[in-house]
Amino acid sequence: MASASAKVRSLINGIIEREGGYVDHPNDPGGATMYGITEAVARVNGYTGDMRHMPRSLAERIYLEQYFIRPQFNRVSDLSEAIAEEMTDTGVNMGTAKAATYLQVALNAFNLNGKFYRDIAVDGGVGNETLAALGAYLDKRGAEGETVMLKALNCLQGADYIALATSRPEKFETFVYGWLLNRVAV
Repeated sequence: MASASAKVRSLINGIIEREGGYVDHPNDPGGATMYGITEAVARVNGYTGDMRHMPRSLAERIYLEQYFIRPQFNRVSDLSEAIAEEMTDTGVNMGTAKAATYLQVALNAFNLNGKFYRDIAVDGGVGNETLAALGAYLDKRGAEGETVMLKALNCLQGADYIALATSRPEKFETFVYGWLLNRVAV
């Protein structure tokens, strides 16, 4: 993670702190995790040992590559570090496509019926159109717009957590309080 900026290193360290060490909760569909990295993700990234002993440096590399660079959240960061941080954290917990979808949905809701920029595809990927729309949105709305976007992203995320808990209480009621406490800012 030496090549990452101090801000990105801080982001990843914060995620690791929130995720904690080894966890193997019976209700977690992701199974055993270390630093929030599931065993399946660790294996895809070449780790073959006991999850209890997965090195932190591997978790840092996975977060940087798979949850910041690969989904293009590093490009979002060029426009707004705060929005990129929120998307990365959401991506870790709910999937990077879900984080990108939240941004796209909010951008379409905030474009004043196409007056600021045209609607974009809600496809769960951050590409040039999504980035252009975000840039146009931030140009029009400025710092206040960044704050409103962060609220929108958190509202969408929180609503999905509540929906998960109410649709499958036997699995997700265990986690919903912590998700809202640690993942959704007010």
